[in-house]
Amino acid sequence: MKAGAAQLARRVTTLTEEIITLDRQLTPLVRQAAPRTSALFGVGTDVAAQLLTTAGDNPDRMHYEAALAHLCGAAPIPAGSGRARRHRLHRGGDRGANHALHTIALCRLRYDPRTRAYQQRRTTEGLGEQDILRCLKRYIIRDIYTALRADFVAFTP
Repeated sequence: MKAGAAQLARRVTTLTEEIITLDRQLTPLVRQAAPRTSALFGVGTDVAAQLLTTAGDNPDRMHYEAALAHLCGAAPIPAGSGRARRHRLHRGGDRGANHALHTIALCRLRYDPRTRAYQQRRTTEGLGEQDILRCLKRYIIRDIYTALRADFVAFTP
């Protein structure tokens, strides 16, 4: 039992060191490829790398901001019935990119005073937490689209 636990502890230590080494290698590469995207509030190395991967795999589909929103699964789709007018997020698209948007939104909700004020205002308007998050993701797409387009233009030889 002790031998198995010791072997597992060594494996965890080895994998942790490998992750740290790979993160150190990835950070300068991402910052070089997408300096504007990396500089956005709430966008770390992992999030920027995911967004670069999503946008880089589909550069022909990213002609305008709504296309990127659809590609990331952040495009609003009508979901109301009868008198209720509601929207939900498009469930398709790249789930990793949607997770990256979710990470940015949570970071901004926690640390950005402007985003907290937006959340407070929308709550008083009667929107629920999920609806506010949906609106926030779409707003974040606008920032990301502008930064990614500028990064792609600057990075193109």
